[in-house]
Amino acid sequence: MAFILMFSAPFCFAMSMVQGFEGFLICRLGIGLGLATFVCTQFWMSNMFNRKCVGLANATSAGWGNLGGGVTQFLMPGIYAICFAGCSKKAFLAWRWAYIVPGLAHVLTAFLTLAYGQDMPDGNYKLLTTSGAMEKKNALMVNLLGMKNYRMWAMVLTYGACFGVELTMNNIVAGYLFDQFGVSLQVAGVLASCYGLMNIFARSVGGIVSDWSSEKFGMRGRLWTLWIMQTLEGVLCIFMGLSKNNLGATIAFMVAFSICVQASEGASYGIVPFISRRALGVVSGFIGAGGNAGSTIVTALFFTKDSIETHEGLVYLGYYVIAVTALVIPIHFPMWGSMLFPASKDATEEDYYMSEFSPEEVKAGVAAPVQKFCENARAERPKWKRAETAVSP
Repeated sequence: MAFILMFSAPFCFAMSMVQGFEGFLICRLGIGLGLATFVCTQFWMSNMFNRKCVGLANATSAGWGNLGGGVTQFLMPGIYAICFAGCSKKAFLAWRWAYIVPGLAHVLTAFLTLAYGQDMPDGNYKLLTTSGAMEKKNALMVNLLGMKNYRMWAMVLTYGACFGVELTMNNIVAGYLFDQFGVSLQVAGVLASCYGLMNIFARSVGGIVSDWSSEKFGMRGRLWTLWIMQTLEGVLCIFMGLSKNNLGATIAFMVAFSICVQASEGASYGIVPFISRRALGVVSGFIGAGGNAGSTIVTALFFTKDSIETHEGLVYLGYYVIAVTALVIPIHFPMWGSMLFPASKDATEEDYYMSEFSPEEVKAGVAAPVQKFCENARAERPKWKRAETAVSP
């Protein structure tokens, strides 16, 4: 994560020196690569926190990461104003100086990560791999493991219907309010910011509810939580589109819609850490990328055609979200079950997670960290089954 931040920092600094479109495009590309820290963060949180709070940890770290995009909308104009005054009101120079600040933020964050961060609860990767407590993974093998798991692909698509929707709404909502209701650009911007500001708490709420439902009902509770929140997201999106003649109702539905979007994202990453342990980084990365891909898809489908008004696109988007969210239903863990069906008889956590290792690797101790995780993951069983397991000889 620190490496990615240090890699993208020079592009922030270089933005202040661009002289043409090509330079601007290259700097934007380099800065955009910094978004890969999202996957690093989710992988880190999934390894550092146990199942009692992993949903909250993943949701809060990701939610506040997204919140940074909203804060930037307020912070950068303020920095620009300061630079504008300091540059004798020369706008050409002011915006260039303003880009120094995010570059410094990248460097500072990278330094703090290196200085105070720890890779795993048991220590750092170098020490753990040297001592044999952790395997050195083969990248190709781990990628294949992740891609063979259908649960990952289902979550890739469903995450595109929550995080992808958030990205799309961030792009269109201010323009929609301006065009549809005739408010000024400034007012439209302020109203639109309400959508992103829900990240302050809503994504964490999704993680909290996911952890709570897991405590009561196990993994099946997490799956139901995601399905309910994301289906409600689709319904509220439809209502927002249907409220095209009432600004107050549109804003009310937009805020409620946003809360469900962020909560669905938090609930999603309450499930992700349990899809695979050996290929956790790959699974987290693919699902995170599904959000960006989902945004591209829904924007192309509903918000780029002249024949579809934006309010109509919102209605269609709502139906799309409801349909895609149905992919949560077939996600089945043999040892825990799915939304509609119980666990397979006699299936255990070891059967599921240890199948990613060969007998030789298990014998060599390569799977030891995953065996430890299996003990913790037994708490994802339904509450009554946990009690039954605890009293079994």
